[in-house]
Amino acid sequence: MVKQEAIFNIKSNTEFKNLALDVFKFQFENNPVYRSFCDLLYKHPSDIIRIEDIPFLPIQFFKTHHVISSLLPPRKIFTSSGTTGSITSKHLVTDVKLYERSYLEGFKHFYNAIEDYVVLALLPSYLERDGSSLVYMANDLILKSKQPESGFYLNNIEDLAKILNSLEARGQKTLLIGVSFALLDVVEKFQFSLKHTIVMETGGMKGRRKEMIRQELHEILKTGFGVTDIHSEYGMTELLSQAYSKGNGVFECPPWMKVLTRDTEDALTLQKANKTGGINIIDLTNLNSCAFIATQDLGKVNDNGWFEIIGRFDNSDIRGCNLMAL
Repeated sequence: MVKQEAIFNIKSNTEFKNLALDVFKFQFENNPVYRSFCDLLYKHPSDIIRIEDIPFLPIQFFKTHHVISSLLPPRKIFTSSGTTGSITSKHLVTDVKLYERSYLEGFKHFYNAIEDYVVLALLPSYLERDGSSLVYMANDLILKSKQPESGFYLNNIEDLAKILNSLEARGQKTLLIGVSFALLDVVEKFQFSLKHTIVMETGGMKGRRKEMIRQELHEILKTGFGVTDIHSEYGMTELLSQAYSKGNGVFECPPWMKVLTRDTEDALTLQKANKTGGINIIDLTNLNSCAFIATQDLGKVNDNGWFEIIGRFDNSDIRGCNLMAL
């Protein structure tokens, strides 16, 4: 059995590789969906000696199957947002404490302890979007910050503006985290000059505004908030970890998470660094679901393992894997 403590104490690439191989073996033996997927590819733990040999489960399986590596019942089910009638992803989480530790340790790794910050969230509240893993995280960060100003402000940007200016005046470290359209709503009404605030976008126009490229979005937000960089969070329903960008859309993973790219024409072939391809993610905190996921994002990984997102596959772009009939 893989020890959770080992996940958060990875100190080297060798330790990551060895733990990833252990997690693969555990999930091969305990996750029926992933086992069937590996069997169809004729992949067995005895064949897997490198990370690059591990099969990555297409993320669409979270829409059609119960992807779980535990006999315990799920304590929480995170769901993706979707249009009416669309099939949403479901992440069955048997250990919510593991998720909580992942985002708290991950935030601390990049930004120090959450208790140092006031957390202002431009997101739906916990009651409005109960199944969102992002909202769950934001709600817990707000509670753990123990600051009276911390809270959800999506529908109250006038108060948000007053609080931002008040916090700025007293030099309080602040995290303003929100969906792209809401951040744009704020800077259309107010102008700031923030020296003590991290502005972090989580993506998402959700049909509220026209889509725009990251560079355009960030330039508008930098000007409006008076900051030199816009930070970004990269996460999804199917992951229990997040990567962060401190500017320019280049993301870094915590030590227990790794991003690779696959060939767009052959989904089973991984690529070397600096080539655009489909994003594959190893998230070792997905211990009780599946830690090896082939996403629908397109991106590029550089030599030091940092990555950027370039776009998304559409359905016609997904080639090389006809195993979805599992």
